[in-house]
Amino acid sequence: MRGMGNMQGMMKQMQKMQKEMAKAQADLEVQEFTGTAGGGMVTVRVTGKRVVQDVTIKEEVVDPEDIEMLQDLVLAATNDALKQVEDMTAKTMGRFTQGINLPGM
Repeated sequence: MRGMGNMQGMMKQMQKMQKEMAKAQADLEVQEFTGTAGGGMVTVRVTGKRVVQDVTIKEEVVDPEDIEMLQDLVLAATNDALKQVEDMTAKTMGRFTQGINLPGM
């Protein structure tokens, strides 16, 4: 019967960790990240849920003769913002899986 106490303690720890993970995920989802390209000529703002909130393009970067450059800048700024979300997610959520060897993860 001694093992049952250990099991209950472990279950309580897992429940606590699950609540902490849910809170960390919720906190992450409301954060905003801003990606830039072209030295700040294009900025893209996204949420931690990876939803684009805003795209800002400075007038001087708009060249009707070079639409491809503008498209590349928007793409680069978007990818920069999404990479920031990915990095923060890995940093935030990674603390919960540190030292745990889970198959398939």
